[in-house]
Amino acid sequence: MRLKFVGTTSQGGGCPTLYETDSGDFVVQGDRLTDPEALAQLKDVLPGETFVVIPRALLTRYAPKE
Repeated sequence: MRLKFVGTTSQGGGCPTLYETDSGDFVVQGDRLTDPEALAQLKDVLPGETFVVIPRALLTRYAPKE
């Protein structure tokens, strides 16, 4: 899989950052969701899955409009 940098809303090059894969999917680099109350609300969690908090500003600025 090859990743293409799409954009970031961080200052100084950390996270959150959005990447596009060569198959057209997206990968998000961000802070892992660790809040126990929020994690308890997730459904159908499969082994190996993790959850990342995506700031609205990152999506509204860089997510595809189509």
